[in-house]
This record gives sequence, structure tokens and C-alpha cells, in this order.
Amino acid sequence: MKPEDILPTYERQARAFDIARTKTLIERRWLDRMLGYAPHYHGRRRVLDLGCGSGRPISQYLYDRRCEVTGVDGAASMISLFQMNLPRARAIHADMRGLDLGEDFDAILAWDSLFHLTGEDQKRMFGTINKHLAPGGVILFTSGPDEGEAVGRIENETVYHASLAPEVYTAVMARYKIDVITFVPEDPDCEGHSVWLARKHVD
Repeated sequence: MKPEDILPTYERQARAFDIARTKTLIERRWLDRMLGYAPHYHGRRRVLDLGCGSGRPISQYLYDRRCEVTGVDGAASMISLFQMNLPRARAIHADMRGLDLGEDFDAILAWDSLFHLTGEDQKRMFGTINKHLAPGGVILFTSGPDEGEAVGRIENETVYHASLAPEVYTAVMARYKIDVITFVPEDPDCEGHSVWLARKHVD
């Protein structure tokens, strides 16, 4: 179980992951909060989903709420499923690390994806996030409740997870003038996910 094994594992397990992934949308309350804070133009919001997976159910939910969704995933088989599930959304096969689309978004989502990176890669990712986040835009992501590494599973394979300490996430985002709106560790209303919502300054 190493960080570099993540993308090959998801490549192999994409269809099994998509089948097993709960579609009950336990994230709905957080997605609605994200949309409530995100800037918009005539009700339309540009959303970047980092580690989008198959697009079900999160990107589908956002698309149904008139969001212009761009899904990014480093596993080609996941992007194929995303394109099948959301044929009118934009899908990009790319490693989120070092992503440079040359555009910004009203909201960026990294749900159950950022924490597959090492702690140092996660710190660097906030530079990438900042580059793609419009002034006043919001970021919604999950982490662990505190600093540490953990082992997850997809089918019969293990996957790497890592988290920074909450104060480190807060400090890293502050460097880019991204302010924490709320952090709920192990949210009991979201099956124990530790969830962050933050917003970029409007200069």
C-alpha cells in the first residue's frame, strides 16, 4: 500500500467501485451548502470535481442543479465511466497534481480524493486549487479528523489515505487567502466523513 499505487488500483477497480459506491447521496447537505456559498451567473455555477470517479452520484447531482461540471480523474477507466454517466459534462483524464486548465471555477470539490495523496502533495495541491478557484469561490473537501495515515479497501485491494492536522490545512489555505467557513470532523450526519468548506477572498 503506497501512494503511487492509488491510480493503478482505481484503474483496475473502477467498475467494482462504481457498483459498490453508495448512491444515497449522504453528501447532499454539504453539496447544497457549497452551492449556497458559491458565486453564480444567472443560477449557473462552474464546478471542478477533482477525483471525480464515475460521476455517480455527486457530479450527477450537481449537473441536475444546473452546474457546469468538469470532472478530472487520473484513472482512465474512471473517466470512461464518468463520460458514460454524464455525457454532456466535460471529462478530463489527468492527475490532479500539477493540473493547469487555464481557467477558474466557482466551486471546487475534492470529495474522498485529496486524502489519497501524501501530506506534502496535499499541501502543494492547494496551490493548484487556488489557481483554479475564482474570487469568492468555494472549496469542499474531505480529510481525516487529524494528522495520520490509514488503510482503506476497494474490493480485495488496499488503498492509501493520509491527512494533515486541521491546523495545518487551515494554515496552508490561509497562505492563498482561502478562509475556512466550517470544518466538521467525523460528521455523524455524513457517515463519519471529516468535511471542510472554505472560501477564497474577493480582492
